[in-house]
Amino acid sequence: MNAKTKKITISLCMIVKNEERVLARCLDSVADLMDEIIIVDTGSTDRTKEIAARYTDLIYDFVWTDDFSAARNFAFSKAHMDYIYSADADEVLDEENRKRYLLLKETLLPEIEIVQMKYGNQLQFGTVYNFDEEYRPKLFKRQREFVWQEPIHESVRLEPVVYDSDIVITHMPECSHAGRDLANFRRQTDRGVRLSTHLHEMYARELFVAGSDEDFLLAESFFADSVRDVGRGPTEFVQACCVAARAARLRGDTAGFFKYAVKLVAGEGCSEICCELGDFYAGAKDYEEAAVWYYNAAYETAPELSLKAGNERAFQGLITCYEAMGLPEQADAYREEAMRRGQEGQSKSERSLTSS
Repeated sequence: MNAKTKKITISLCMIVKNEERVLARCLDSVADLMDEIIIVDTGSTDRTKEIAARYTDLIYDFVWTDDFSAARNFAFSKAHMDYIYSADADEVLDEENRKRYLLLKETLLPEIEIVQMKYGNQLQFGTVYNFDEEYRPKLFKRQREFVWQEPIHESVRLEPVVYDSDIVITHMPECSHAGRDLANFRRQTDRGVRLSTHLHEMYARELFVAGSDEDFLLAESFFADSVRDVGRGPTEFVQACCVAARAARLRGDTAGFFKYAVKLVAGEGCSEICCELGDFYAGAKDYEEAAVWYYNAAYETAPELSLKAGNERAFQGLITCYEAMGLPEQADAYREEAMRRGQEGQSKSERSLTSS
């Protein structure tokens, strides 16, 4: 350990609401690693605050405004330690990772401003997740020190110093948060809020990873407007066309479906829109044409929002089509290919399509 390194202090900051079933499990796994515990309650009607009081007296009420950032900023404002650890109530650190956390606390270099930790067990109740394990920023230096750099033409370093740790946080939700998140997106768009580029992607991705048919139909108007919005960039245009095409197909609007689909096929395309075309032709029992598009989804294009579009969803479409055409050997070949890709995916430590 560097002789100049001293053990850091950490404030745990959490925002909670009706978490009586999981809060103690989370706090039992991290409380003794923290120097301060701050709990911000956004309107619990169960025993959440009573349970929190077993671990800290720093419990604050925050009036919910459909804004997670506002609540987290309020929680961070109450912190006093060197670093802030942001945790959710459905997270757990097992014993091996508690040891890793303690080692990190004892050896972290002072110039590091953000520590990323692997978020694990994501796909069991996935929302916007494409991988079972991916890095997320979890530990933040509370006060940033601005430093000049370069011997000439000096400038202040603006990019944070980020460290990717080997700590794995186990995500153990009791149910999917997709319904909650998608309802929040709808409230924002119904109020006329213009979603940022980041939230535009998150809304579209959450729909493709975890949305129901009804969710797509309720989102159609927003994304149809987004297709026409000249202020949106090329990637947002692709995302919007994917959602609008799915919604139009679900409504049986063939003209509307092809209006959005051909906009993407005329360009580079993406796995999602190829799967949509495959689903359209499969629904019409034109399995030969459907197989062409599922093949394009699996081999000729890349996913924009959900990795399943280029893997499980595409191969399941191919298998279904070749079985329907009476070609079981071809179906078995794609079944084996799907298994091979799945095994390759499990053996790699990958991140999501975009940075968190």
